[in-house]
Amino acid sequence: MKSKYFAIRNSGVHGKGAFALKTIRKGTRLVEYVGESISPAESDRRYDDTKVKNHHTFLFSVDKQKVIDATYGGNESRFINHSCDPNCDAVIEKRRVYIESNRTIRPGEELAYDYNYERTPKTTKADERMYRCLCGSPKCRGTIVSAKLTVPRKKAKSAKKAKSKAKTKSKKKSATKKKQTGSRKKTGRGR
Repeated sequence: MKSKYFAIRNSGVHGKGAFALKTIRKGTRLVEYVGESISPAESDRRYDDTKVKNHHTFLFSVDKQKVIDATYGGNESRFINHSCDPNCDAVIEKRRVYIESNRTIRPGEELAYDYNYERTPKTTKADERMYRCLCGSPKCRGTIVSAKLTVPRKKAKSAKKAKSKAKTKSKKKSATKKKQTGSRKKTGRGR
């Protein structure tokens, strides 16, 4: 089904792109990003970045359990390119992804959103080069990898806490077992 908001044509940013057919007002929901729902492990199996020269996939990571692979069953949303100064946002609602305009877009303007690829403490300059950005914006950061950490660093235990735990363990061995009180740790997403 063709979009009433945009058409797919060749792009100066990357391959094909989505271009506005008419004025699009801020806040307009343009399209849902669809495709096959797979696990992160399956996406890693299908697309091994270490074996490709130029990165190119149609994956969208929704959460820790769901990745949308638009190569299979995808629509025209998969051709919306990345920009460091985007005119659209990817909005996740109830594990579904929608592309919405974040400002007024003029006819002929290419649609783009910030891909914000995962940045971890282990992200290297080589990773940034592999996922280089060609958006051409004056605000371009040179990569589609997020500017900020998306996966936090693991906190190192301080020497003081380690000593305290060691003392507590030795005391517990000699003391009688006491009934534990207090709240239980909550489990679920984001812990």
